[in-house]
Amino acid sequence: MQTTISESLASDPRAIAAEVVLRKCVHCGFCLATCPTYNLLGDELDSPRGRIYLIKQVVEGHTPTASTRTHLDRCLTCRSCETTCPSGVEYGHLVDLGRSLVEEMVPRSGSDYWKRKAILSVLPYSIRVKPLVKLGQALRPVLPQSLASSVPPRQQIKALPSRTQARQMLVLDGCVQPSMAPATNISAARVLDAFGITLKNAEKSGCCGAVHYHLNEQEKAKQLIRQNIDAWWPSVTAGCEAIITTASGCGVMVKDYGHILADDPDYAQKAQTISELSKDIVEVMVEVLEKEDLSGFRERAAAMGKVAFHSPCTLQHGQKLPLVTESLLGRFGFNLSFVNDAHICCGSAGTYSIFQPELSHQLRDNKLKSLLADEPDIIATANIGCQLHLQGGSGRSVVHWVELIDQLVNEETV
Repeated sequence: MQTTISESLASDPRAIAAEVVLRKCVHCGFCLATCPTYNLLGDELDSPRGRIYLIKQVVEGHTPTASTRTHLDRCLTCRSCETTCPSGVEYGHLVDLGRSLVEEMVPRSGSDYWKRKAILSVLPYSIRVKPLVKLGQALRPVLPQSLASSVPPRQQIKALPSRTQARQMLVLDGCVQPSMAPATNISAARVLDAFGITLKNAEKSGCCGAVHYHLNEQEKAKQLIRQNIDAWWPSVTAGCEAIITTASGCGVMVKDYGHILADDPDYAQKAQTISELSKDIVEVMVEVLEKEDLSGFRERAAAMGKVAFHSPCTLQHGQKLPLVTESLLGRFGFNLSFVNDAHICCGSAGTYSIFQPELSHQLRDNKLKSLLADEPDIIATANIGCQLHLQGGSGRSVVHWVELIDQLVNEETV
């Protein structure tokens, strides 16, 4: 796509980076078929191709409007379009650049502005999330169903491994997962311990930065990224093998640290190293279990019942790990149900369910229809946001898949 940067943006690194991506697009339209918002709304401007044209206009000097911002806001950044794009357009990077430019030119005001500020003052900070979750859980029996369904149930906390293995890896706790789904990282630690790996956390690490970054407070996001790098760096220099993420949304972000801080003279190389060390928990499990005979687990895995696996967009499109988790669960002997349109987003998308509730709920209802069509006994996923979103609409428990493996390898009854 031919693009000419306007004089006013000629020295803006965002416009320069956007032009590089824009020139890859051949406006073929393959992306339309897999775009969740285009499928719902049928508006070209709510498709990747349409949003690319909007960003192109901004880069070329056209003044964006509130409507421009709305169409960019409606994008889930699911990156399904990247999977289907024959030209390798890095749409996820492009839409972040476009949003940042438009945000400056069309500032928010009123309730929209303050709602975002409120979310950004709470969600990325686990110390602020925890008391709110505890309050919600305490009041859950008396809350209206519409509110109660959004409160995560209390989870049974199992014992962490007490031994220290020769192989060691770091795990990102994140901001909401320790309060809303603490069983996930505990199960990950227990499973990896069973196969000779100790999973540690770095006390001073925190939010991966994705919430701020995708809501256009990108400088604050970079501060959070640098804090994580500083927290992890002593372990990295001491020989830590990997930085594991159990939330696929965080995994995409950490794997992008090298790109985000590429122009930072003090952190560029460190950020690239962190990105190279970053692995989703399923990548590590596949490597560890490559030569393991898992046939001994099959009978008990099958006895758990039928499992519908929801593959988050951040896992299959963002991290480019489609069908990897499904294959691993199959090796253990789980009876996986068929899920139609498995590539389509569930509508969670970080804070999307907060700012675009109508579209988000439509997508969730469609996803649950597909997940429940084969009448599974369990719904499993790989991302905390998707887990809570689906749980709120399904009327049943939704778990991280590593919890199922924990039940098997530690010989616990279901």
